[in-house]
Amino acid sequence: MATTVNTAFSEFMKDIVNLDPDITKNARDSRDNLLANITEFDDKDDFFDLCESFNVHFGSFARRTKCRELDDIDLMIGIAASGASYFEYDPWDSTRIAASKTNAAQVACTSSDGTLNSTLVINKFKKKLENVREYKRSEINKRGEAVVLNLISKDWSFDIVPCFHTVKESDGRDFYLIPNGSGGWKKTDPNIDRDAIQSINTQLGGRVLELIRLVKRWNKTKRAYTIPSYLLETLLFDYCKTQTELSQYIDLRFRDALLYVANNIGKDVLDPKNIQGNINTLSNYDKIVLQLKAETDYTKACEAVAFETKDKDHQKSINKWGEIFGQDFPTYG
Repeated sequence: MATTVNTAFSEFMKDIVNLDPDITKNARDSRDNLLANITEFDDKDDFFDLCESFNVHFGSFARRTKCRELDDIDLMIGIAASGASYFEYDPWDSTRIAASKTNAAQVACTSSDGTLNSTLVINKFKKKLENVREYKRSEINKRGEAVVLNLISKDWSFDIVPCFHTVKESDGRDFYLIPNGSGGWKKTDPNIDRDAIQSINTQLGGRVLELIRLVKRWNKTKRAYTIPSYLLETLLFDYCKTQTELSQYIDLRFRDALLYVANNIGKDVLDPKNIQGNINTLSNYDKIVLQLKAETDYTKACEAVAFETKDKDHQKSINKWGEIFGQDFPTYG
């Protein structure tokens, strides 16, 4: 319970939105332990020659944009080329890798045309991970792009993604190649996402990450229609790039960002990594529904701010914010 809007939001961010610090520390320790276990697989029992130097912590947990509850942690595990090469000019999402002829694991995962089959690579990781202690089961995710490793005594899982790292291409860029879900590989570079978020957060006084987490919480509140997490994060990143400063008050930051979401969810949203182009693949119907959802809650946010700043009625304001964020938002009193 809270008697001012600022107190209500402080409690909401601490108790409901932000990850619990103890859980975050525990998760990082667990992640490091898993990486140590995977390192022991290196080039043993006909497994891949691993390349620890380009393991990548990626996803919202690594970018510090994940809100409660912690459900998964993403890891990319580097595989040494061992003589493998790739076709630079293939489409970004269906890149072929000519498999190594000397590494036994790659040979075992080679298709009849000599290319490395990412599905077979993932299955080989899955089989190996099944023998790691502290983890109750492993399975391939629905997209066929990662091994999901579930823990015995924790609420979160790990998404393990095998990857290769390319040389610099003709345009001077290099990429990570990860499974595309259909046996091929696709280009990505999560370091660009991480560095871009960190940069804009620093430029705007450390107020971006908290904003992203709050909007993600709002997105989860009404589950009938939600914006995919990475798309929403990119929208908010684009919004922050248009700002020279963000309010010190999280409720005002949220209100203004919600208007941007409402005005832009129906438009193309470009991949900040400049790899895959438009990432807004929502149907026209979903775009309209989500736009209306954001517009409706933006109007309520404006009313809540007016109750607080003009009417000096914190009870009405807190109640209105509760309509937006649901029953987990603190009540007045």
